[in-house]
Amino acid sequence: MQVKASESYSRLWFSYTMVISAGVGVGLRLLVFMFLRRARRSGKNLKRVVVVRSIAGQEARLPSQLALREQGYELSGTISCSDGPDWLEGLCDEVNASGAHEVWLMLPLSQGMRVQSAIYALRHHVVSIRFMPQFDDLPLLNHQVSRVAGFYSIDLSVTPMDGIARIVKRTEDLVIGSLILLIIFPVCVMIALAIKLTSPGPVLFKQYRTGINGQHFKVYKFRSMVLHQEGDGQVTQARKGDARVTPIGAFLRRTSLDELPQFFNVLQGRMSIVGPRPHALAHNEYYKDLVESYMQRHKVKPGITGWAQVNGLRGETDTLEKMQARVEHDLWYIDNWSLWLDLKIIFLTVFKGFVNPNAY
Repeated sequence: MQVKASESYSRLWFSYTMVISAGVGVGLRLLVFMFLRRARRSGKNLKRVVVVRSIAGQEARLPSQLALREQGYELSGTISCSDGPDWLEGLCDEVNASGAHEVWLMLPLSQGMRVQSAIYALRHHVVSIRFMPQFDDLPLLNHQVSRVAGFYSIDLSVTPMDGIARIVKRTEDLVIGSLILLIIFPVCVMIALAIKLTSPGPVLFKQYRTGINGQHFKVYKFRSMVLHQEGDGQVTQARKGDARVTPIGAFLRRTSLDELPQFFNVLQGRMSIVGPRPHALAHNEYYKDLVESYMQRHKVKPGITGWAQVNGLRGETDTLEKMQARVEHDLWYIDNWSLWLDLKIIFLTVFKGFVNPNAY
């Protein structure tokens, strides 16, 4: 008779060792972090930093001294490029006097030529030099530093829906979209019958909209208006008391039930459950020259609901200010996208986003 007690105990011992080692490793890292944080708050283990700014008096844009200390830094001096041609000499004097460990060149891209001058002026010093370009005057989107084709890239305006994020977003749409379609299918059938019995014309309204990367696609909605003809390239938004809206259509638009067929757009991969709402092509042509960064909304798939909609920016955009507010919310969503943000928006839509008095 043969037993495998030794092998079983070896596996058990190995498992315990791995778990205990991981726990000890995490615990030690936390202890070191807490120790360093306490020491740095008291002024120990800090690297002194000299900051170079383009204009004097911009020190307030830096983090507070406490925040800097928690990261292991202490501001020892500030030099302004506007001090005249002798600012490089002043930079070297400040580094020598303070015994600085690092120099942070916090300059706009338009003054990038000063970086080379600063590096040359500090060539006899062993101080670390960091270039922190300032983008205060640029409309940024998902900005970060990345490595592309072997080169370092300062990304100014890129889509966050790339790589693993794209897979997560598509999985979210397929799983949640399929579940919602199963739940709403009986409701869709009832709405389709009501439209067909009360108004001549097709059940669905199809219209080209702009999708991701500026590509056009057909969006599906339950028809809420009587059949009518508009001029070429003209799209008139529905207004309060609009005679084109049918009685059932008014209810559908007010409750957003007219947008339920867009879940088929989601399964097709042309839309997402959460994202910037797709506007009519004519509206895109009109607003892209009036609202800065308007077309950046199309770096992601358009959505059935979005951050703008759950913040009250639904319905008619009859003023430029309303459209600007909607675009600002859309760009904030793109810049801060996460799976948890999507789930939050879906939750808010369910509980407060369906009924809207501004939807005509």
